[in-house]
Amino acid sequence: MTPGTLFLVPNTLDLGLPPAPLDDVLPAGVLRRAAGLRHWAAEDAKAARAFLKRVDALAPLAAPLQQLSIVELPRPRKGSGQAVPATAWQALLAPALAGEDLGLISEAGLPAIADPGAALVDAAHAAGVPVLPLVGPSALMLALAASGLEGQSFAFVGYPPQEPAARAARLRELEALSRRQRQTQLMIETPYRNEALLQALLEVLAPDTRLSVSAGLTTAAAFTRSAAVRDWRLAPATLPARVPAVFALLGR
Repeated sequence: MTPGTLFLVPNTLDLGLPPAPLDDVLPAGVLRRAAGLRHWAAEDAKAARAFLKRVDALAPLAAPLQQLSIVELPRPRKGSGQAVPATAWQALLAPALAGEDLGLISEAGLPAIADPGAALVDAAHAAGVPVLPLVGPSALMLALAASGLEGQSFAFVGYPPQEPAARAARLRELEALSRRQRQTQLMIETPYRNEALLQALLEVLAPDTRLSVSAGLTTAAAFTRSAAVRDWRLAPATLPARVPAVFALLGR
């Protein structure tokens, strides 16, 4: 049997903010494709249903929302230290292996980018299921574009450590790497720790290092500020505690 396709369906970036008009963020073709899918894998089923309800207002769903299959991505048991077994990811591909198309959606932005759905994409390739990414916003790429920092060489380094001493050591390491390779370093943090990360960056980084922070991109509350660390210190900013942000640094 010819397998279905795993479609990587982008979501909006308005998590924690008033919803932006969906058709201002996603192309009409993406909305039509999403509306036609009956099987979904999602980081959070409730968030996926909310997204599909917004889609339905613009492109009618192929079946009533309550009839769609939405299965959450498996998570490792807390404190187990063990990864999710490969069989769990393979099980999610059952609709695609039976010839049905399957959608993968993240809570925000592009699936599989800073997102656990990457493991499902890997399993799809291993199982011979075609993978097709659809066009939509990536907070990381939008923040990099808006930063004015080095866009020819960059790295996403994920979440910094939470413990202050370990976090400071990691930030110094990234700054040195950035300076040596002239490479922008991108990172994110859980929104309620945005302010703590910003303060750590301002305490640890050298005055000449460029620091950029973007939040609420693609929404009415969008902002990006890029400046030398010394200028940030002269005019501190307060970051929203519920809105995802992207931090970028470039050592000089």
